Amino acid sequence: MNLKSNLIFTLYTVYGILLKVMASKGKVRGVSGQYPLVQNVTVTEGGTANMTCRVEYNDNTSLQWSNPAQQTLFFGDKKALRDNRIELVRASWAELTISISDVTLSDEGFYTCSLFTMPVRTAKAYLTVLGVPEKPEINGLTNPAMEGDYITLTCITQGSKPAADLRWFRNEKEVKGAKEVNASGKTFTVWSSLQLHVDRNDDGVAYTCRVDHVALAQAPQQATEVLEVHYAPRVEIIKSNTVPQEGQYLKLECVSRGNPSPDPVLWTKDGGELPDLDRIIVEGRELTFTSLNKTDNGTYRCEASNHLGKNSAEYVLYVYDVPTTLPPSTTPPQHPIPPDPTVQLGTHASDPTVTGSRDPNALGQHGTDHALIGGVVAVVVFVTLCLIIVLGRYLARHKGTYLTNEAKGADDAPDADTAIINAEGNHAHAEEKKEYFI
Repeated sequence: MNLKSNLIFTLYTVYGILLKVMASKGKVRGVSGQYPLVQNVTVTEGGTANMTCRVEYNDNTSLQWSNPAQQTLFFGDKKALRDNRIELVRASWAELTISISDVTLSDEGFYTCSLFTMPVRTAKAYLTVLGVPEKPEINGLTNPAMEGDYITLTCITQGSKPAADLRWFRNEKEVKGAKEVNASGKTFTVWSSLQLHVDRNDDGVAYTCRVDHVALAQAPQQATEVLEVHYAPRVEIIKSNTVPQEGQYLKLECVSRGNPSPDPVLWTKDGGELPDLDRIIVEGRELTFTSLNKTDNGTYRCEASNHLGKNSAEYVLYVYDVPTTLPPSTTPPQHPIPPDPTVQLGTHASDPTVTGSRDPNALGQHGTDHALIGGVVAVVVFVTLCLIIVLGRYLARHKGTYLTNEAKGADDAPDADTAIINAEGNHAHAEEKKEYFI
């Protein structure tokens, strides 16, 4: 504070003391229980803070604002401290409002509003200054990274107050990192690390570090890095036809994925070069057969490589005979024909709707005839066995004893002649005891 400021401050102090003395002698009457009213203020670093002090009832007693160092800023409407950032907003007997622009962290603290009654009444308002975190930086990224590498990404931000929070995102999906906070004066430095085991799925992935802080509620700070991963190729063969047949067109596409891109690719057949290049066309990654025949049967291999390695895929081609049936239509017929249940999938049986007669060599027809004949034979054998069993049981139940005429009269006769006569005498009852042998 320079000499002039000190002089002004001294005059204002003397003036305040005189007011107090006058009030004590009754020349100026104070209001009993009168207190200044203030509120705490929070402002972002670099912003403007308005400090307001009010009284509900005032008898022309002056109000004064002082800074945390107890330096008088304004006494009534009179500026006491030379600081271009501090301005008077409103001054009256009931209110004193000042503004502090371009606030720094050093401006934080308790500000005192004094009401010069007897005794002097004071109220303190705390000015909180928020430290704005700097834009974060991501370190530790090595592009390109190799598949299988372990890398650690580190995000750092400085100048936050209170300490900022750092969050990691992998293509907008949050992932967890390890946070560390270090105090530096009134502000904080915050680190967050993210460990990665790099694979091919990380290629082209954006990793973002975002700073969350109360001073950045409307526009959070963030930094983004895109990871590039180099990896050996992977190969796959895609065919155009499910069941290749003689005379048809067939295209095999070699799909190779790698970084750097494995281009071109190498086609071979059964471990050697491709034959008949007039009919087999190679264009880039595609192998095309203009008209298939049986000589095309074999194992076709596609190989792709880059500086990290090579990979291959194989396709075994078997050319089928042209079927005797019409090929299925790609559009549904107007009157659908129900399928023949005797035709089995994977065979070349003729369609009776086309040829008018069933193919005698068709697998489905022979299978049905054999099953029918076998069933009939089994039924006949079963019925015959049942009849034999029933007949045997019937004969066993009707088996009896059969006597001669001599035996029939032997019970009461002393000799054979008498027995015969007795038997003939009982002939009248013989009809009742007859048994018939079948």
